[in-house]
Amino acid sequence: MSTALQQTDKPLAALKPKKKKQWQSYALMFILPSFLIYTLFVIVPTAGSIYLSFTSWDGISEDMRYIGFANFVEIWHSPRVHNALKNTLVMTISLVVLENIAAIAMAILVDKVRWFRNLFRSIFYFPTLLSGIVMGFVWAMILNYNFGVFNQILEAVGLGSWVVDWLGNPKYAMLSIILSTVWKGAGYYMIIYLAGLQGIPPELNEAASIDGANGFQQFRHITFPLLAGSMTVCMVLSMISALKIFDQIAVMTDGGPGFETETLTYIIYKVGFGELRQGFGTALAMVLFLIIMLITVIQVKFLRKREVQM
Repeated sequence: MSTALQQTDKPLAALKPKKKKQWQSYALMFILPSFLIYTLFVIVPTAGSIYLSFTSWDGISEDMRYIGFANFVEIWHSPRVHNALKNTLVMTISLVVLENIAAIAMAILVDKVRWFRNLFRSIFYFPTLLSGIVMGFVWAMILNYNFGVFNQILEAVGLGSWVVDWLGNPKYAMLSIILSTVWKGAGYYMIIYLAGLQGIPPELNEAASIDGANGFQQFRHITFPLLAGSMTVCMVLSMISALKIFDQIAVMTDGGPGFETETLTYIIYKVGFGELRQGFGTALAMVLFLIIMLITVIQVKFLRKREVQM
């Protein structure tokens, strides 16, 4: 009897590896096109960029002379790069903080309001639909010193002494870019926070309210801790977006006045295409990539740890 069962089990056991191999072959057929496209447009250009970062290529000629680590040594000692790095860090920290504060505030408002909820959602989310170029042109017109709407409003309400060249004054150019970028990006993160708020059981706030907790205490001890997951996503996304900011600077200030608003992404463009130093610009892009990767890993590790603690 046992020998008969063993004989019948042998064909079934023999079929399993064959089915597994067939499944693997079908999976490879579906994966291969995407992998080829990814290799062609991501892996190959990345490998080429790594090579270009060690050359003195100007972006036009066929001369790609290998110069070793000369580009990276120049980056290390360049005051212009140091200034761009400082501007990038200031802008990144400011945008991450302000965008998330504004997004949480708007999400709470939209979640609590009873009337015209969809209207508020649309108004807050609309700026995210604009491209960075369009947004830059809009705010460049609003903040124009001669005919900008903002300065005209200040004069109309009797605050003519506050009228300044918002984009041409070194004191206010960076602030203008930061606030206009917050206006554009906060609505996107609002949607993520709103989804997090709607996932919080209302019974928790109701119980806290019965126990005498006011609105701020409910937010501090219930809402804010339970938004930890949404906050991780939003802070990482806003940080990466801020480190790569380009469109607004190109349209609103062109990196000026002087080099006051020049960031790493913008100096890569200016050096690589404006000054025809593609090798140096590519080396700077490699440095920016490493900075983004390092900051992202540290940020995610810290925020994930915070989620566990809360």
